[in-house]
Amino acid sequence: MTAIAHGIARRSATEDVPATVRNAMPVALARSAETPLRILVATDAWRPQVNGVVRTHEWLAAEATKLGAEFHFVTPDRFHTIPMPTYPEIRLSLASKSRIGRIVEQIRPDAIHIATEGPIGFAMRRYCLAAGRRFTTCYHTRFPEYLAARFRLPVGIAYAALRRFHNSATATMVATAALEQELRHRGFAKTVLWRRGVNCASFASAVRRPLDLPRPIFLTVGRVAVEKNIEAFLQLDLPGTKLVVGDGPARERLQDEYPDCRFLGVKHGVELADLYASADVFVFPSRTDTFGLVMLEALCTGTPVAAFPVTGPREILGESGCGVMSEDLREAAMTALSISRDACRSHGLRHSMSESARSFIDNIRRAVLAA
Repeated sequence: MTAIAHGIARRSATEDVPATVRNAMPVALARSAETPLRILVATDAWRPQVNGVVRTHEWLAAEATKLGAEFHFVTPDRFHTIPMPTYPEIRLSLASKSRIGRIVEQIRPDAIHIATEGPIGFAMRRYCLAAGRRFTTCYHTRFPEYLAARFRLPVGIAYAALRRFHNSATATMVATAALEQELRHRGFAKTVLWRRGVNCASFASAVRRPLDLPRPIFLTVGRVAVEKNIEAFLQLDLPGTKLVVGDGPARERLQDEYPDCRFLGVKHGVELADLYASADVFVFPSRTDTFGLVMLEALCTGTPVAAFPVTGPREILGESGCGVMSEDLREAAMTALSISRDACRSHGLRHSMSESARSFIDNIRRAVLAA
């Protein structure tokens, strides 16, 4: 996030590289059927962070081999890092264009994808512009709204920086048609849809456990930070038990202020899936997420969703009847208790990671490798 704010104040000299050079294609396009497509993904979000960006790319890499592709990653573990101000759990990489260039030359990818607008993303973008390499980006996160919530940076200034960042790519992948329309209205010129999904099998096999807690159980999962609007969930006057899975800079304060809520910390794998399945309603209080993979994870286990009527919930829930959207989040949560769990599971399982991986790789082929 601080990389965006820093990027606003200075303009890379490589911005002046002519478009004809920037769009040059130094990669050989002729490939045999036996040779996998080598995709290099530059991402500032990586383990030990726990978020949708990290999970998505791990799942993509696992699915890629079935589709004739292989993923390589440029992640923070390749660089010295420093803690991010106000959020020390996230480490900022001291990435340089020259170091990025050496990594690219070593991996020799056919396509480059920049997943995040952090220090690694900016360094990879500078390298690509200087080297005349086509690349794609993805708009995963509403950084302007996050920066406004954390640092009071005007939203318009941040969007101007992001627009310049993404418009130099051949294509910018977005999760929904609504987000694509919004970004085009803000001047993002090259957006393409990337169907999102989750590892359905790992959640569909979850076990609904009784749990020794008063019911109904209302669950939310995500980063415990101001931009996730967790407090809107904690403030609800709901019967039973409210559970929060996740960690973040606001956890200590919120635990002190809401002692009746249960904070379970970060959960993974079977334990996380079983918690989804064991809840009666999954509450998604965020107003700023571009999609919200945790909603799909909950649905795959059969748990209905309550959310605000904003981008993300609108696209995932739609007219499926598997959740309730309302500006009155309490009303949505209570109404969702009556939704069929079988219907939720069926709807969630339509959003597979295999289809998401196919959509991603098709975008790469069209945007970077097309003649």
